[in-house]
Amino acid sequence: MHPGPQNLITDIPGLRVGNAQDAALKSGCTVLLGDAPFVASVAVHGGAPGTRETDLLAPDKMAPGVDALVLSGGSAFGLASAQGVMDALHAMGRGFPVLSARVPLVPAAILFDLLNGGDKDWSENPYPALGRAALQQAARRFALGSHGAGTGAQTAMHKGGLGSASLILDDGTTVGALVAVNPIGSVTTPSGRHFWAAPFEFGTEFGGLGPDPAGFAPMPPSRKAQAMAMQGNTTIAIVGCDLALDKAQCHRLAVAAHDGLARAIVPSHTPMDGDLVFALGTGSRRLEDPAVQLAQAGHAASLCLARAIARAVWEATPAPGDPLPCLRDELAG
Repeated sequence: MHPGPQNLITDIPGLRVGNAQDAALKSGCTVLLGDAPFVASVAVHGGAPGTRETDLLAPDKMAPGVDALVLSGGSAFGLASAQGVMDALHAMGRGFPVLSARVPLVPAAILFDLLNGGDKDWSENPYPALGRAALQQAARRFALGSHGAGTGAQTAMHKGGLGSASLILDDGTTVGALVAVNPIGSVTTPSGRHFWAAPFEFGTEFGGLGPDPAGFAPMPPSRKAQAMAMQGNTTIAIVGCDLALDKAQCHRLAVAAHDGLARAIVPSHTPMDGDLVFALGTGSRRLEDPAVQLAQAGHAASLCLARAIARAVWEATPAPGDPLPCLRDELAG
């Protein structure tokens, strides 16, 4: 297996991603849009999730597919990003047909970034407009790091961000991940100079820093916890592939992808994190051997997610008033 040509989730044909952010707000949202509705499900393994329309992704629910998925900052306020996306899709004529009506289906998940130094004293919720703007920007190429839902994200020790990665398997299946990284845990080892995800890196996609030669050691006190009293967490992600999966198979893909989250963040899935993974299948490739292909896709999704998490932190850039440093700046200093 090897990364796709862009090393982004949009290496999966038929997918586009758009970001929108507000520098003063220190927050934003990210929209994943399908050229056509796609099958999706979700797995929530964190203790403090914030979601919209995730119940309909269960295998026993009737909705056959969704039009878009949203990752947003803003805590519960950020769920309104999906409303902006939904309204814009409706204006485009997209949506699930119900007789003469059309209802766009837009599941969403949020992270808590209300204590990151940004101006949160708004008179009108800014997130519906951010959702619309992100949808308008949807394209095959998009920015990583301090963009979209990753704009104001933070990890235990460094600024977080938005990350993505892809893999093309030996049978031609394309798998990808998109993630907004904002955990209570650390993406770097105790030295602060290496990624937990280092064993899974291709080339120098997140700096080529290699594994920590010191091995495992106790983590130093979390800078984030000290600054925010253990508030303000969650890593939210989307993984996908071009296989024709049903919702039950998408759920298994999401469950498998959580392994990548646990490999890249220590600790993960805590009571203070709302760790969540959406999974989707665009359906352009047939399942010839479902058990084998789904197992391979799940493993690849976990690798993509671990790499995307490290890329998010590696690509983060500083902004005035940031409570935490960017990893690159700290290494350079």
